Amino acid sequence: MEPTEQTENPVIQSTDPVPTPVASPVPPNAMSNVRFRDFKLPEALLKAFDDLGFEYCTPIQAQSIPITLLGHDITGKAQTGTGKTAAFLAAIITDLLNNPLDEERYVGEPRALIIAPTRELVMQIAKDAKALTKYANLRIVTLVGGMDYQKQLQDLERGICDICVATPGRLIDFIGQKAIWLGMVEMLVLDEADRMLDMGFIPQVRQIIAQTPRKECRQTMLFSATFTDDILTLAERWALDPVKVEVASVRQTTDNVKQVVYLVTADQKYPLLYNLIQTDEGERVIVFTNRRDQARKLADNLHRNGTKVGLLSGEVSQPKRVRTLEEFRTAEIQVLVATDVAGRGLHIDDISHVVNFTLPEEPEDYVHRIGRTGRASSTGTSISFACEDDSFLLPGIEAKIGMPLPCVYPDADLLKPPPPFSQPSHFKPEPGDDRRSGGSGGRGGRDGNRSRGPRRH
Repeated sequence: MEPTEQTENPVIQSTDPVPTPVASPVPPNAMSNVRFRDFKLPEALLKAFDDLGFEYCTPIQAQSIPITLLGHDITGKAQTGTGKTAAFLAAIITDLLNNPLDEERYVGEPRALIIAPTRELVMQIAKDAKALTKYANLRIVTLVGGMDYQKQLQDLERGICDICVATPGRLIDFIGQKAIWLGMVEMLVLDEADRMLDMGFIPQVRQIIAQTPRKECRQTMLFSATFTDDILTLAERWALDPVKVEVASVRQTTDNVKQVVYLVTADQKYPLLYNLIQTDEGERVIVFTNRRDQARKLADNLHRNGTKVGLLSGEVSQPKRVRTLEEFRTAEIQVLVATDVAGRGLHIDDISHVVNFTLPEEPEDYVHRIGRTGRASSTGTSISFACEDDSFLLPGIEAKIGMPLPCVYPDADLLKPPPPFSQPSHFKPEPGDDRRSGGSGGRGGRDGNRSRGPRRH
């Protein structure tokens, strides 16, 4: 598809009044004074919001819902945790309920398609969709890699699909097998488009979008944490005169999160982590590393030191990931060691600490990592370790978040050697993986994978 000509101020092809998005210098997870019941949403959806305890909209919801309800395309800039999932789901569910189809429908023909870059994010969106369709006769199908293809195929063929939530690669598999047909898609959501760009998914997304109706015949919503030139070009290519909706914040990181950097040597990182976990404050901790071999070795050391720990990285199978996340949610495990595969899309309440065992190579990943704590008006703590291998990354992070980070040396008590290992190894390395990890923050490879008629207004 060729990019359409970009316009600085898109013209809305409608006579309906469109509320002008107003940038507000409030934290992105702050509540607005707009209620969901202020919009003309179906009662089945409002009842689901009531059950979830959602009365007031977040800024991204308050600004985007009036626009999407009028049928306009949007390009939304919002960080993870701002409520954008509920914003686009509200638009989808409202449209599907208010405009039922009279003609015969077939399996494998979704009316709404949501594409997201990671399995965790797709599963979280599907979970939210099921909660919001509790009182609506709508069916959600989830298609993600790393899980049994046949089971997903059976689920797809079990009945009519209203909303399909998918990762690009697995969706391409189903399209190739002619198990799913996207010619009936009325609403398309591209979530975390910047992440999909970073991970090299855009060619797959382009292939998927080519299977959907023309942009004049569908409603498109694109969400991104940043508005780079590449993202805006994609928005112009795939959406019809999209309205920009942006939640402005004074800082890239929330004021609910206390941030500190410990200046250490590479050899001091593990003792410091172990001793921090032993404090009373470390109730539920996510520890981030840059590489899967680092994560595995670190999780194994914590396990051998008697810590209830789980591992989340690209080498972990999807069923095991789901199990590990549930154990973390229910506090069966205290510490989750993860690569940036878990940096986005995870919604777990009451995470007390995020620890950057190795500083992320991309400043944007720092923002998403520490966004796992301090959610929903609660407070949290972000602790980063900086040593001779990765301290050079600090200036880029500080420039990204727009503030200096306090850098301190840890007290001697926090550097005491951990006790000898008391349990056998649990997280076995895979053949061929680099086994040098576990302590330092080297810059090794990062985890992850790189026609209907005109629509209604």
